[in-house]
Amino acid sequence: MPTARTRGSVVVLYNSVSDEGYDALKHVDPASLGFTPTYDIAVATVAEEYEAIIAALRKEGFQARGVNLQDKIATLERLVRRGRPDVVFNLVESFHDDAELEPAVAGFLDLYRLPYTGAPPMALAICRRKGLMKQLLLANGVLTPRYHQLWKPKIAVRHGLHYPLIVKPAREDGSAGIEGRSVVYDRPGLLAQLERVFTEFGAPVLVEEFIEGREFHVGILGNDPAVMLPPVEYDFSKLPPDQPTVISYAAKWDPLAEVFHQVDAHCPAEISKRLTKRIEEVAIRAYRVSGCRDYARLDLRVSAENHVYVLEVNPNPDLTEGVSFMHSAEVAGHSFSATLGRIVEMAQGRAAPPPAPRG
Repeated sequence: MPTARTRGSVVVLYNSVSDEGYDALKHVDPASLGFTPTYDIAVATVAEEYEAIIAALRKEGFQARGVNLQDKIATLERLVRRGRPDVVFNLVESFHDDAELEPAVAGFLDLYRLPYTGAPPMALAICRRKGLMKQLLLANGVLTPRYHQLWKPKIAVRHGLHYPLIVKPAREDGSAGIEGRSVVYDRPGLLAQLERVFTEFGAPVLVEEFIEGREFHVGILGNDPAVMLPPVEYDFSKLPPDQPTVISYAAKWDPLAEVFHQVDAHCPAEISKRLTKRIEEVAIRAYRVSGCRDYARLDLRVSAENHVYVLEVNPNPDLTEGVSFMHSAEVAGHSFSATLGRIVEMAQGRAAPPPAPRG
C-alpha cells in the first residue's frame, strides 16, 4: 500500500525484444534526405519513451521502475509473486510478436487481482477487431463509414459502397498497411489494393467508404466522468494534389519519408462550439461502447455536412510527450507527469480491498 512518503509503487510494464531502428536516426544527416524536413528526424526510441514515463511518475511521487517482459512469461509470473507493485502501468502491445495476445497479458493481471492502467481484456480484443468494433458502434447509434469485411481478395461488382474507398487490414493498428494507394477510385484500383493487402497482412481486410473531410484525433481521459481533451486536427494542405488525405504509416512513423513532414497537427482544433459538442458526444459514446477505461484516443472524420464518423477506437494509445494524446492533455492544462499520475490513480482506485479480519 502507498506510504505517507510516496504515492505507491508502479511497474511500467512493456514487451520489447528488438530495436525499432530509431536510434540510427540520430546519425542521419538531414541534408541527405533530398527535401527539407519540418520536424526533427531523430525521434525518441521506444526505450527512451519508457524511461521518460518512469521519470515522470517518479516526479509525481511514485516509486516507479520498468520491467521488460522480453517475451518471457516467467518475468510476468515473478512480477505478481515477488515484489508485487501497487499498480502496473500496462504498455504491453503484443507477446511473441503476436498482437492478438495483448489482451492475455491484461487478463493475467486480472487473475492475480493486480491493478493495471488502461483497457481491460475485452476492450483490447474488440478494438483490435475493427469489423466487430464497427458493428458495435453502429448498433449503438454511432456513425462509422459503411464497409465490407472480406476474408478473400474478392468483392462483388455491385458491392453497394460508394467510391472513393479505402482498403486496410482489419486487425492492425498504428496505421499499419495504410499508404497513399490505400484509397481507390475504381474497381481495378480496388482489386489491385485488395491483392496487396491480403498478400502482406492476410485476412480479414476492410473495405470502407473514404470520408472526404476533416480528420481529428480525440483523447478521452477518465471514467466517471470521462472527459474529452481538446481535439487535434490534421492539416493535409502540404500534401501533393494527387495524394489522398490519409495518415499513412509513413506519415506517422517514418521521419525519413517526406510525407512525415507534410502532415501537420493543430491543437486545439479551430472548430465551432456546436461541432465541438457533437464530436464530444460521439467520442464519449464510442469510448463507453468499446469498454475502454482510463484513457483512449479516437480517430474521427467530419464530412462536409458535419456528420461525425468514428474511424477507430484506440485503447492504451501512445503516451509520447507532446504527441497526439499527450499534446491534447497539455493543451488542456495537464502536464505530462500529472496526466500519467492521474492514469495511475484511476488504476489504484480499482485495487481489491484488504480481506476482512477473522474472528
